[in-house]
Amino acid sequence: MHLWKSFLLSGLLFFGSLNSSAENYKIAYSLDKQNPPGNIAVSKHGRIFMSNHFFYDPQYRIVEINQDGSATPYPNITLSQSLNPVLGVIVDSKNILWMLETASGKDRAGRLIGWDIGKQALYRMIYLSPPVIPENSFLNDLAVDRKNQAIYITDTAGEHNSALIVVDLKTGETRRVLHGSSFTVPEKIEMQIDGNTVTVNGKPARIGVNPITIDHQGKWVYFAPMTGTTLYRVKTKDLLNKSLSDTQLQKRIEAYAPKPISDGITIDNDNNIYITDITANAVGYIDKKRKYHVLFQDDEKFSWADGFSTGPDNEIFLTVNKLHKSPPLNNGQNDSGGKYYILKFKPLGKTTIGR
Repeated sequence: MHLWKSFLLSGLLFFGSLNSSAENYKIAYSLDKQNPPGNIAVSKHGRIFMSNHFFYDPQYRIVEINQDGSATPYPNITLSQSLNPVLGVIVDSKNILWMLETASGKDRAGRLIGWDIGKQALYRMIYLSPPVIPENSFLNDLAVDRKNQAIYITDTAGEHNSALIVVDLKTGETRRVLHGSSFTVPEKIEMQIDGNTVTVNGKPARIGVNPITIDHQGKWVYFAPMTGTTLYRVKTKDLLNKSLSDTQLQKRIEAYAPKPISDGITIDNDNNIYITDITANAVGYIDKKRKYHVLFQDDEKFSWADGFSTGPDNEIFLTVNKLHKSPPLNNGQNDSGGKYYILKFKPLGKTTIGR
């Protein structure tokens, strides 16, 4: 058994205690049942975009959060309603909002859509279709690497075939890597929140690779299965090396640090990695010594913290959506109460837009 996993299952406290080095969090916006948040993307000018989580069957896929807290369908009503389910969103350093549309319909194709938020125009569209994605594909999150002109995507898929997808922005080429590897599939542990085991179709929810981020230097990509106890990292040059076989690539992956069961991650310029801690209703971080610390904990305010985004004023924004109370993870019942949050806090180090 993996050493870190054995620590977790035996109940030993290998994580650090509550840390107060970061400034306390604030509620930036409270959201209602019309806009249940998925992930969040903040531009260099402070504009806030958000995917509505399709587990709650919202009217719009993407919205912009206005300063008064209201939400406007984005880029417009027609497009926002017509998209397949979208979770991953990010605004990169070139002011492009990337929207990761998961596969749906007869053709089973998803799309990576880049929208220029300054020009209010389509920037790029890249199709993600078989054989790069399998029939049970679940395109989840992404990290944008402008230094190397690439985007890295997590395809949660099923318990046996989770993988990363590497997108070459210069050519539009897409590649599936680490398919069904021990670094991308979930561990056989239960996700327990508030004393209850989270289930999917009556079985314990075991969810593969989901959280992903890239450091500001464009050197390392960090990723992990949601239902997993280890955060991994791999060099971008290795992910981008098409001559490496999957077996060779796996040998270049590093087990970076122990982690809790988690949804989203992000990173600051000092390489502190912020991570949602969904079974503890908390958010924490992994420091440069590779030790995990809890930053904030509250049973209501961090009830399934989901996605991060770095803002322009050295702030990190975070969505909270009570996803374990949504119908797909709660035996068909919606017990969320229709009350969700966008939180923000000052990180331990400086941040760069696009994470």
